[in-house]
Amino acid sequence: MQFYEAIRLAFQTIWANKMKTAFSVVGVFIGVTFLIAVVSIVEGMNAYMTDRFAGTLLGVNTFHLRRFPNFQTGEITDSTWRSWVRRSRIRYEDAAAVEAAITVPHVSAWESIARATVEYRGKVARDIEINAATERYFEVKNLPIAVGRPFSGQEVSAGTTVVVLGWELADRLFEGREPLGKEVKIQGIPYRVIGVVEKQGNLFGISLDKFAITTAFAPAKRFVNPPGVVDALLVKTNSPAELTVAIAQAEAVMRTRRHLRPSEPNTFVLETADAVLDFWGKIRNVMLIALPGLVSISLIVGAIVIMNIMLMSVAERTREIGIRKSLGARRQDILSQFLVESGTIATVGAAVGVGVGLLVATVVDATTPLPAVVAPWSVALGVTLGAGVGLVAGIYPASRAARLDPIVAMRQET
Repeated sequence: MQFYEAIRLAFQTIWANKMKTAFSVVGVFIGVTFLIAVVSIVEGMNAYMTDRFAGTLLGVNTFHLRRFPNFQTGEITDSTWRSWVRRSRIRYEDAAAVEAAITVPHVSAWESIARATVEYRGKVARDIEINAATERYFEVKNLPIAVGRPFSGQEVSAGTTVVVLGWELADRLFEGREPLGKEVKIQGIPYRVIGVVEKQGNLFGISLDKFAITTAFAPAKRFVNPPGVVDALLVKTNSPAELTVAIAQAEAVMRTRRHLRPSEPNTFVLETADAVLDFWGKIRNVMLIALPGLVSISLIVGAIVIMNIMLMSVAERTREIGIRKSLGARRQDILSQFLVESGTIATVGAAVGVGVGLLVATVVDATTPLPAVVAPWSVALGVTLGAGVGLVAGIYPASRAARLDPIVAMRQET
């Protein structure tokens, strides 16, 4: 029997037995749907963590010199936390010494962060991130200015009370009106608005545009940190190789300033995106390792159902098989017919599963903070697995049909 003829007969059987076909494809459908949806979400999260999370919060080719990690991964014990809190703060002199010691091309900035209330003519925005920073902070953090300008080095040195607002904060306070030159109050102290940062969007549903950045030595510094202290020094290089050199030089300077012996651990942290990405990579690997097992359960169930349905089909069509054999059909024709039929049934289920999986991924991407990126390999794998399950499940029923004696089969009552 020709292959295409076998497929045509398979679709005729599927159309004639819609209910049986529906039950046959349930397991394959669920398994492939789960595969496509989960892989899409995992791959989307992978791109999101790499491009948005690590890139936005920590920066590409960037390290932060901090007292302790800003992003903790894994379980942090009480003793570890207490040891972190006992560490010395990062002081102005530390930041300046590290900046001076780094020999590779770089840009750097200081930052000190707190949360406070920002007001403008009776409008109050609460729990806003206030950042007291040096002038190159916008360059290090890749924060382009949409309106106005960033503050200058002279304004930082003089502690000028100027401020650059995040897009959402500016929109909330000024409601579309021109913000430049207006005065907002941070903790009751007036600051002149000189710029608004371009809209950054959100991260896991959390807005990235609710902040205000003022000069490092402005009055806001008093409630952000104690005198002479910064939360972090941010250093950005041009390449991963230069970043490695810069980190080594920064570590050497800080260990010297802290008088640490070679056997003593660091009492500071040089934080990069690698730690966060490594942690996410472990989670991703666990999910992808567990995925085949979960999908296999559905596919095994689907294979058992398809095999039983095909055995029922062989029993119901015994007389038909006998007639075909008496008319010259060979054993391999009967075998291929039933194998193609079971494979076609499973492939149809897989195709529907792919469609529903893509739909689930699209809905998740559109309605939740979780991103979803469809991986072409997962679609190909889903269809291949579906067809493979159908062929494997059809081997026994097909061989049983092929071995039927035509005379005995023709005597079978329908």
